Amino acid sequence: MKKKLLAIAIAAMLAFVPLFAQGGSDGSGTLRFGTGGDQGTYYGFGNVLAQRISSETDTSVVAVVSAGSQDNIEMMDMGSYQLGFVQTDVMSYAYNGTNLFAETGAVTDFSTVAALYMEQVQIVTLDPNIKTVADLKGKTVSIGSSGSGVYYNALDILGAYDITESDINPTYQSFGDSVDALQDGKIDAAFVVAGAPTVAVSTLAATHKVYLVSIDDEHIEKLLTDSPYYSPYTIKADVYGTDADCQTVAVGAVIIARDDVSEDAIYDVVSTIFNDKEAITASHDKGRELDLGFATSITTVPYHAGAARYFAEQGITVPTK
Repeated sequence: MKKKLLAIAIAAMLAFVPLFAQGGSDGSGTLRFGTGGDQGTYYGFGNVLAQRISSETDTSVVAVVSAGSQDNIEMMDMGSYQLGFVQTDVMSYAYNGTNLFAETGAVTDFSTVAALYMEQVQIVTLDPNIKTVADLKGKTVSIGSSGSGVYYNALDILGAYDITESDINPTYQSFGDSVDALQDGKIDAAFVVAGAPTVAVSTLAATHKVYLVSIDDEHIEKLLTDSPYYSPYTIKADVYGTDADCQTVAVGAVIIARDDVSEDAIYDVVSTIFNDKEAITASHDKGRELDLGFATSITTVPYHAGAARYFAEQGITVPTK
């Protein structure tokens, strides 16, 4: 009986040991990869990458549905995830202890793996009379989950037009919930920050006439002055079947890893992503945006040693801790 109780106690303790400590690139453990909501690009693309890495190397990776950038960083900090998708702005907030992380303090026990693609700020509406960001004043607008990266992106965009949170009737919803609310007429517009095409928006566009609100040159310039981590971006009309191209801004989508994930495991992750670009693209359109120059462009958070090793083989030097 005592032996049985001891075995149960040991099993219970092992259940709480972070997965990275139970194994890594030798195949004895699984790296948990925090992505985003199941209707977002993070999860769709992350799942493709995880399956490819697991099938082509000794490193096992599983994509996990999550609440997005901030959640991924916090779960990584606790040891629940070993990899995570993040926006470049949120990554900077965490590393420097600002904005989302002002109260909890800086999180610095992670490193950059690679920047993969751009995430567009998409202001989605079914109302053709909402033509500019200024038209959102007084409207009911979903600005992302409270405290999320999308929330801060929305405040940045609205702020460029001198619109505050109190000037709109804000709701705090995920991509999927925002789409449902748009369909039901409960909100007038929604901020969605994800790689376009985004599943939630594509689903909406399949049954409704969708409009994307553009940001004009003057306000983009003002935004970039205050928030230089944004980049101008144009979403082509054929992405969602809109009447015209949409001028907006974007932030980078980056994979990060806990510092204590093995160098070999991260090497497997990065080498698979860039060596198998063609196969990855066949499964997800975001594979087309994979580019070594962009991947190595992050300057705010140093790179993981495993990523640096792969990029060095390509003739590119990146900063490490």
